[in-house]
Amino acid sequence: MHPLLASRLRIALYFVLWIGIGALLVALLAAVGRHPASGVIVFAAPLVLVYAFICLSAFWVCRSNPVGSAPPLRLAGVLAGSAVPSALLWTLAGAAWAALLRSRPGFVPPETGNATDLAVLFVAGVVLYSQSIIAHYLILAFEAARAVERRLLESQVTAREAELRALRAQINPHFLFNSLNSISALVGSDPEGARRMTELLGDFLRTSLALGSQQRIALREELALAERYLAVEQVRFGARLAVERDIEAGTDSCGVPPLILQPLVENAVKHGVAGRVEGGTIRIEVRRKAARLEITVANPVDEDAPAKSGQRLGLENVRKRLDTLHAEDAGLDVVCEHGRFRATLRLPLFDEGRHGE
Repeated sequence: MHPLLASRLRIALYFVLWIGIGALLVALLAAVGRHPASGVIVFAAPLVLVYAFICLSAFWVCRSNPVGSAPPLRLAGVLAGSAVPSALLWTLAGAAWAALLRSRPGFVPPETGNATDLAVLFVAGVVLYSQSIIAHYLILAFEAARAVERRLLESQVTAREAELRALRAQINPHFLFNSLNSISALVGSDPEGARRMTELLGDFLRTSLALGSQQRIALREELALAERYLAVEQVRFGARLAVERDIEAGTDSCGVPPLILQPLVENAVKHGVAGRVEGGTIRIEVRRKAARLEITVANPVDEDAPAKSGQRLGLENVRKRLDTLHAEDAGLDVVCEHGRFRATLRLPLFDEGRHGE
């Protein structure tokens, strides 16, 4: 279908343009042929309407002969071969219309539609059809640019989704590796603890798989998932692991990406509590600040302990996910000072609970 016929607004604008063209043609015919304006309007108005439809055919001519598909001279010949017949057809229609009007005395002056008028019609027809060709080439170029832009956006969305799936896929294996090591360490010394840890691990993995397939979940669900993880680790660390929570009222319904908090909590356990003989307390704080949600996970650290292999892998994963999801609207800030490590998530504020993005 012709792009100008895709909406009523485009059709209306097109015919408004031709009303202006018709007014210019009436003025030209009245000046050249010295006819009364009223008679010229009766003669020219229907012809302008007819040619407005004829000029739409330039779209298919241009689409069948794209720029660059043939040598310039050949392309010019093809386009001239469409402009001249169209103008000739219009001129013949003008001659027939003038003859019909003259057969009914009083409609137009007898000299309306004479050879001079028809010559003006022919020249105007060639010019108007040529301009229509130029306009349609511009329309086709604009549509091609929009199609390229659309394909580019689609490829960016596809790449973004693939990157998110890859980043999510790293979370559970990374956590599972650590948990299996913990279970292995407990099997000899605490078989009952190893059994309980295995059950809790299964419950955590089932929940994380269900939530991880969504685009966004309520913060309460993300906090509950973190609690399941901490329950797994509590079996291993016992009294050495304590947890404090300070959740601002009303923030639990805010939407967050799934599995965005668990790597921070895991990092606090693995690189904080686990490295201290006396263990420590992990503190989870949630605050609403203007149009942002801030989630902070703080833990004590042994500043004299050497950095472990693979340290901060989970934090880097979180950063990449935030860059992919929200770019400049989100971020992760980490601070380590005075024996405390703090990781603060900054997220756009969504009060949509479990609705998708």
